[in-house]
Amino acid sequence: MTGRIGRLTEIDFDRVPGVLGRIVRERAGDYAGADAAAGPARARALRFHAALTGADLALIAEVKRASPSEGAIAPLNPAQAAQAYQAGGAAAISVLTEPRHFDGNREALRAVVGSVTVPVLRKDFVVHPAMLREAADWGASAALLMVSVLGEAVGEYLPLAHHLGLDALVEVHDEAELDLALAAGAEIIGVNNRDLTTLHIDLSVSPRLIRRARDAGFAGVLVAESGYRTPADLASVRGLADAVLVGTSLAGSGDLARAARELMAR
Repeated sequence: MTGRIGRLTEIDFDRVPGVLGRIVRERAGDYAGADAAAGPARARALRFHAALTGADLALIAEVKRASPSEGAIAPLNPAQAAQAYQAGGAAAISVLTEPRHFDGNREALRAVVGSVTVPVLRKDFVVHPAMLREAADWGASAALLMVSVLGEAVGEYLPLAHHLGLDALVEVHDEAELDLALAAGAEIIGVNNRDLTTLHIDLSVSPRLIRRARDAGFAGVLVAESGYRTPADLASVRGLADAVLVGTSLAGSGDLARAARELMAR
């Protein structure tokens, strides 16, 4: 896969409802006319994938300064926040790069990549191949692919991410999305407890879909996402998930390293 990417499915983002749909259409406008060339293949280091395996429950800690549900969370310095998370035991760092609703940007990602030794995930609403090329260029080890956004096209974006040397966290929220992720050949599946169309959180979503994935024979990495604030919250996914992704409760804690350690304590 070199040069310009042809035959990628044209995605109708108008089909995406609610808050998520508004953000996705904004991002699609940001990348309208962007170059879709992938360029030459890059070696896959699999750093993100490897970081999430082997532990009882690995922590992906998120540099998150704002969100649509919370508004402003904390004026984090991305590099300092990432270093604190790593000191608190985080296996990987997630960095928001969406500017309007999450106060993220390219500079935040680059600063984090340059300040920690653990792998870094670009967290954004991928709507164009250029966003994956950017993630690789900026030093990320992985990028988020949302089935709620890409639909069946996740099966085309996933090999593109791998071509660029990236691991992909393929995110789902319901059974139909999980089935699409499995059919696409996802190696890392994240289950989001938050319905991004309404912003409602239901912590029963992750254990339910993780069990379904395992019952379907999925042997890859499973990540529980969103809504975790206390060690008790994690009880339902310990022994099921390989990792948990946590943003708001850590980012707004005031002491990020301590918050990370206390959250993951048994």
